[in-house]
Amino acid sequence: MNIPSNLKYTKDHEWVKMDGDVATIGITDFAQSELGDIVYVEVETLDDTLEADEIFGTVEAVKTVSDLILPVSGEIIEFNETLEDEPEKVNSDPYGDGWMIKVKCSDMSQIEGLMSAEAYKELIGA
Repeated sequence: MNIPSNLKYTKDHEWVKMDGDVATIGITDFAQSELGDIVYVEVETLDDTLEADEIFGTVEAVKTVSDLILPVSGEIIEFNETLEDEPEKVNSDPYGDGWMIKVKCSDMSQIEGLMSAEAYKELIGA
């Protein structure tokens, strides 16, 4: 199970990578493996400002559809458009080409409330 130590994590299995006040967000290796083959990623919240814990989109796999929960408050400034044609990138490279959105954070203190890689490993029993 790949759980990079330089990222932050949520109990909902999203990961967050900070670059200044911009957060890149995707789902974890654990989440994609639990979902199975991902066939569609939908994000209709581009340019919207949402609060932490709101739904920013959905990910559809062969057997289920799951909500994507925003880990930090802010404006959704970018969607990984590659996923429109190649949603399987979430399976093959969840922390790289399979990223989902970028958010301009409105409350940087929320980052401190996210889990470290070690805490996330404990959550999933890895």
